[in-house]
Formats: sequence, C-alpha cells, structure tokens
Amino acid sequence: MLSEDVLDHYLKAGRIASEVRREVKSLVREDASILQVCERVESSIRRRGGEPAFPCNVCVNDVAAHYSPPPKDTSTIPKEAVVKVDIGVHVEGYIADTATTVSLNPQYESMVYTVNEALEQAIRTIQPQVKINEVGRIVQKTIERYGFKPIRNLSGHQMSRYVLHTGKSIPNVPSLGLQSINEGEVYAVEPFLTLASGGGEVKSAKDAYIYRFQKERRLVDPEAVELLASIRSSYRSLPFSLRWIKGIEGENIPETFNELIARRCVSSYPVLIEVAGGIVAQAEHTVIVTRGGCIVTTR
Repeated sequence: MLSEDVLDHYLKAGRIASEVRREVKSLVREDASILQVCERVESSIRRRGGEPAFPCNVCVNDVAAHYSPPPKDTSTIPKEAVVKVDIGVHVEGYIADTATTVSLNPQYESMVYTVNEALEQAIRTIQPQVKINEVGRIVQKTIERYGFKPIRNLSGHQMSRYVLHTGKSIPNVPSLGLQSINEGEVYAVEPFLTLASGGGEVKSAKDAYIYRFQKERRLVDPEAVELLASIRSSYRSLPFSLRWIKGIEGENIPETFNELIARRCVSSYPVLIEVAGGIVAQAEHTVIVTRGGCIVTTR
C-alpha cells in the first residue's frame, strides 16, 4: 500500500480537483470564452495549493479530448453545446484527474446521466485481482443499456508520480488482455460515450495545443537548449500548454519551440474528434486501489 505521505498528497490533489470541478458548472455557459474558462480553472488549482497536472481541457460537442486553448484563443462555447471539462491537479507529482460534462441542451441530459452512471458502476467493480476486462465490460454494458455507444478507442489510465499515463489502461469496452488490478495502484477511470448514431471511435485532428517533454537530444541553438531545459525542469513528463511558457503570448509559435517539435524533444497531443461527428460525453474520477475496493480521491 502507499505510504502515509504519498497518500496524503494524493488525497490533497483529489480534494483540490473536486472543489475546482464543482466550480465548472458556473463557468460553462453560452458565449463564454474557452480561454477564460481554462485560465480560471488553472488559477483556482494554484490558489488552493496544487499545480495543474495538465492544461485544462474544454471540449465541445464532437470534440472528445485534448482541446486546450492556445495563447490568444478566441473560441467560445456555442449555444446548446455539450461541454466536457477535464481537470488535472498534482501535489508534489501525485496526480488527481477528473472530468465532468455540462449540457446546455436538455435534449442531451440523458447522456450526462448515463456517462456518470457508467463511471459509478466501474468504480464499484474496482478491487484487487479484478480483471481489467471486467471493468470495460461493465462500462460498455451500462452505456448500451441506456441506448448510447461507448468510445472504444479511449480509455482510463494508470498513473504514477509525475506520469499521467503509465502501465495499464481501463477500457470502455472489453479488450483482449488478461491484466488484473492490484492493491496500491492509482487509476483515472473515465468512460466516454456518444450517440447510438455515432461511430464509437475518435480520430486525431491536425491541430494540437498540448505538449510534453519527450527526450533530451543534441541541439545547436542555445535558445532551444535553454527552452528545453526550462520545460523539463518545470513540467518533467507532465503535459503543458504554450500559455504557461513565459514570453509566448501570441499565436505565432517561436522557432525555438518548433525546433523542439521537429527534433522530437517535445511531443504533442492531437485534438481527438468523434469519427462520425457524434456528440461525446465524459465523466472521470481518480481511484486508489485498496484491499477492500478503492478510495475515490476526486469525489
């Protein structure tokens, strides 16, 4: 099991994430600036004593994941949108990952109910020695019972210190693996669903606004060397936004950063979109697996 200090850090991160998530519903409204929503979420995390574990994601309608606004972004939340807000917090590298869906159209409230029910059913299933496939089976069964379709190529994920995605995945449908859940492991459990008419998968868009340190490589430009060192020192392997880097304020990405991308010192997360244009809903909690079940840190 986790040490007392480590557990305290996880619980503090989860408490902060939960408090910030509760604020989201008041921020998500028609014509709201997506940039302002994200910056308010990230500021609220820092004000409470945590750090963002990744840039706040605000994903609208058929955009399922990885939209976090670049500097000077002017996009707004459209009328009657279904909006996913994904929030990450870390305390000394120990991560809480949580998400909620806000529907501004009553027609899609059943999607929000269903994805939250799928999340709760998944959490009830998690305990030591349970097969990961079984969690995926429960998620799929719950989503389909209400007439929706799971997103089969998105999944929850195991986490460790300063590492958002590590080891095992928690699928939204049964997979072929035989891995089991073990005591002391930490997971972000996050069902995604779409309409019955949707494709049930996501595809990568051309755009990407979230990045992470990938690897040290030999660089000639001293400014690129300095920028990479700053990124590694500030974020380690956690995702970051250009909005967070001092001196990057406009839409034009500096050549030094483009060099880091070209040399694969830094990698990007493409925006993910439902393949058939189906509206997507998401819900997410972080759990710590215990002997008798799990602790949900982000309630």
